[in-house]
Amino acid sequence: MHTPSLAETMACIYRDDWQDVADIMLASAHKLASIGADFLICPDNTIHQALPFVVPRSPRPWLHIAETVANDAVARGFRRLGLLGTRWLVESPVYPDVLSARGLGFVRPEAAERDEMNRIIMDELVCGIFRPQAMVWFQRIITRLRAAGCDAVVLGCTEIPLIVHDDNSPLPTLDSTRLLARAALRRALV
Repeated sequence: MHTPSLAETMACIYRDDWQDVADIMLASAHKLASIGADFLICPDNTIHQALPFVVPRSPRPWLHIAETVANDAVARGFRRLGLLGTRWLVESPVYPDVLSARGLGFVRPEAAERDEMNRIIMDELVCGIFRPQAMVWFQRIITRLRAAGCDAVVLGCTEIPLIVHDDNSPLPTLDSTRLLARAALRRALV
């Protein structure tokens, strides 16, 4: 396990510099490969936007978080997924490209919803602040996504499952971080 500086990574994201994010990921990949890692994972959904810059130069293969989620969605029979996560993730092609390739539909929250979701994630959840109002707000978005025809929702952020899960969600959840961890374990045991 190697954890690069969140501040350094976020500085790159705030200036929309995915090549620099890729360089941070590659530095981490080389460190992990040098100590014997056979494959690599990143539980951060947002920085998967940099993977197209990473994979061709990576010393080891990567498991892709969106592919892991898509595999689980197909296995569970879901057809149309609501996307939750940071605004950078939700506005990106990370999930849409993978989901579309698997024949899965998706719905993004509206622009104002993306902004508020991003604020809750970055200003509250990342900082360890868990307000009941945030959970209720996410439940409202998920209810709207259900009305838009979604049959499950992607928890596309490491922090969202801290307040949203199958027990309190109006739709079944696909916890991307948990699914990636399970996929990594299965791969490591092969």
